[in-house]
Amino acid sequence: MDNYFFQNSGVSADASRLHSERHNICMVSDFFYPNMGGVESHIYQLSQCLIEKGHKVVIVTHAYGRRKGVRYLTNGLKVYYLPLQVMYNQSTATTCFHSLPLLRCVFVRERITVVHAHSSFSAMAHDALFHAKTMGLNTVFTDHSLFGFADVSSVLTNKLLTVSLCDTNHIVCVSYTSKENTVLRAALDPEIVSVIPNAVDPTDFTPDPSQRNDDRITIVVISRLVYRKGTERLIVTLLLQICWLHIHQSRMTVEAI
Repeated sequence: MDNYFFQNSGVSADASRLHSERHNICMVSDFFYPNMGGVESHIYQLSQCLIEKGHKVVIVTHAYGRRKGVRYLTNGLKVYYLPLQVMYNQSTATTCFHSLPLLRCVFVRERITVVHAHSSFSAMAHDALFHAKTMGLNTVFTDHSLFGFADVSSVLTNKLLTVSLCDTNHIVCVSYTSKENTVLRAALDPEIVSVIPNAVDPTDFTPDPSQRNDDRITIVVISRLVYRKGTERLIVTLLLQICWLHIHQSRMTVEAI
């Protein structure tokens, strides 16, 4: 975590020393609580770890219904819910100009030294990277999803990503496959892209062997049940194969987490 920003990034010696300093970090994304998802929990958990390391962390997202203004979470984690218009799927409209006064106010008010944007889907994340560069701030971007190269949505997002990441200090991906995908999509130097894999804390999912039922197969799926996460493969391909292999079993339970 101490080498979180510039490890193996190939940046200047002055920038490489930043990891040993105390930073004021601004996490920016359209996706945060009370919205639920992997990006939201990732930002929250990462912020808590950085706070434990002695850094100051604030989060910037758009307003969710009546949740507007400034709220505080665990360990004094400060969240700005900005009054920006949502365009599609909890993502705000991106024009760069309408978000400039709000984001600049937060960066100056909190004396931000590092801006960390999350998710290629988030228009606010792209805006924050752009404004941070104009203010001379260090920038980090984390990509959470895989994208294609053929459909219109992917082509437009990839072009936007190429512009946003052209001079970002460091990029983080959540898997090695995601790194390959992001490097190709944004035409990046692989040396400035790190991988911090997503994982499940096994201590939160410790089974009780005494509750095991030998007459039933229980399959536990830890995922969001949406198309982009491969739900159709789970249902159509994987479960059919498992059922065929264990056709002699009278009962089967599938639990999704």
